Amino acid sequence: MDDMKEFINRLRSEYSKESLDESTVAKSPELQFDAWFREAVEAKVHESNAMVLSTASRDGKPSARVVLLRNYSAEGFVFYTNYNSRKAQEIAANPFAALTFFWPELERQVRVEGRLVKQQAEESDRYFMSRPRSSRLGAWASPQSELLPGREALNELLKKAEERFKDQEVPRPDWWGGYVLQPDRVEFWQGRPSRLHDRVCYMKQEGGWHVGRLAP
Repeated sequence: MDDMKEFINRLRSEYSKESLDESTVAKSPELQFDAWFREAVEAKVHESNAMVLSTASRDGKPSARVVLLRNYSAEGFVFYTNYNSRKAQEIAANPFAALTFFWPELERQVRVEGRLVKQQAEESDRYFMSRPRSSRLGAWASPQSELLPGREALNELLKKAEERFKDQEVPRPDWWGGYVLQPDRVEFWQGRPSRLHDRVCYMKQEGGWHVGRLAP
């Protein structure tokens, strides 16, 4: 184990590609995010829309998982899930959550904090119908976060869903839909040499956003 500790401690990267200044960032976090997200896509960052969603139970016990960003605007950041899943149960008990994007190819990270609300049903319907049929069937088949006796049980649930919707459209289940994280704090992190990274934070205040630099 001592050898492993030394091995891990030797894993270091020096960041030097870009810089970030609070005086030149966009006026709002969604515009700054849009610029960075487009650069991540252009740089062919793998799964550039992947983000860590961190939630907490009513008593403050945290949990985290990777989900996919499906839309963003001034209103917030959108993802989709099963409304009966563990994450959804935690959101119902404690709607405050955080998102983390990490784009190592650009030496960048974005952290978003705020409150989660359910997306309007009509918008969830539109997104659901844009998904491949196999993904729509999967939403019906999976009792997300519940214990299963094995893979075969999931295969059987999928088979039942396929039989149920044979030769017809697969509608959105009532228990599946979108969430919007409405941000009140968004931090943009740019790696810099000697661990003296650039951190620019947007903090929501009455009347707009305050932008400031944080110590690395």
